[in-house]
Amino acid sequence: MGATTTSPFVIAGAGLAGAKAAEALRDGGSDRPVVLAGDEQERPYERPPLSKEYLRGMSARDEVYVHPRGWYEENGVELRLAAPVAGIDPGGHTVTLGDGETLPYAKLLLATGSSPRRLPVPGENLDGVHYLRRLAESDALKETLGAASRLVVIGGGWIGLEVTAAAREAGVRVTLLEAADLPLVGVLGRETAQVFADLHTDHGVDVRCGTHVTEITGEAGRVSGVLLPGGERIAADAVVVAVGVSPNTALADGAGIETDDGVRVDAALRTSHPDIWAAGDVARAFHPLLGRHIRVEHWANALNQPATAARSMLGEDASYDRLPYFFTDQYDLGMEYTGHVGRGGYDRVVFRGSPADRQFIAFWLRERRVLAGMNVNVWDVTGPIRTLVTSGLPVDAGRLGDVGVPLTEVFAGG
Repeated sequence: MGATTTSPFVIAGAGLAGAKAAEALRDGGSDRPVVLAGDEQERPYERPPLSKEYLRGMSARDEVYVHPRGWYEENGVELRLAAPVAGIDPGGHTVTLGDGETLPYAKLLLATGSSPRRLPVPGENLDGVHYLRRLAESDALKETLGAASRLVVIGGGWIGLEVTAAAREAGVRVTLLEAADLPLVGVLGRETAQVFADLHTDHGVDVRCGTHVTEITGEAGRVSGVLLPGGERIAADAVVVAVGVSPNTALADGAGIETDDGVRVDAALRTSHPDIWAAGDVARAFHPLLGRHIRVEHWANALNQPATAARSMLGEDASYDRLPYFFTDQYDLGMEYTGHVGRGGYDRVVFRGSPADRQFIAFWLRERRVLAGMNVNVWDVTGPIRTLVTSGLPVDAGRLGDVGVPLTEVFAGG
């Protein structure tokens, strides 16, 4: 079996990236059949609300879905739920679904996303140990936050911190355990990560850094606490493990498609096989502005990359050059981040405003050029920040840090 003039576009992965790819193929004028295959029972939904407003009870369940229930049938998209792509034959242009069915494809998009890293310690499978990636897991955690009085969160990344904030707002006592010296230090650097450590401490969280868990303890099959290396036991009614994610590359690996901490793709999001593309969390894409391959695990990538992939699949010239963007809301702190800084890739951080007051913009610089900017409780500045990054022009650090100088007038000599 091979591809024919009526073979469908197949999308492996029915999350946000897969759903937006199907939408973009239809918006691009294609009338070829589209098959969107995923491993969940739920139709495609967005993941940020699962640790933000949905978890906190501030949005309804219907608001998390990418499209209304009838959109897929109305737009000629065959949505295969609980039927993930389980194998790819690139030479034969076919995929095998989890139920054993084999389908031909004209073009294939990998939108398989990522999965939470497991915590390899005794007790990891006890009842009351939560991971957060799926809607059902958010539902279970929401119910837990309504009943628990003591929570341990393992991992001080974005998910861990957002869950911690939701728990504190629900009146739950929280101990946050982070292996690094500070939460988010690997993402933001020490200068800015301290803001988030102080934020949670000020809201009553017991923040413990430079430590890890040796065991999750339980009674009668249910979690009762965690053990630390020195033998200290922290009692808990529930535990949330948020120690990062790994890209789901098994399909690509099995098909001989090039991978490298994700599926390696060019700027058009095409893989090493000419009729296979990748988008979203799983894609390690060449970024024309940055001049290197990067993999970004944030919502904006899953939202925006599929349009580029769809255009390329339809035979158009396309290149994904949007800057990475992400956001968070924790307590009374709202933040947006625009740009990309590799670990240790900056030589200076300039603050515009007061980190102590949690109302500022932080800029990461290298050789006087802005690599990224993060606005905290300062709004309507993502456009100017994006311009600073994309311009590649040197800036005057003194003017950049002066709230009285417009961001359009901070260039060196400007």
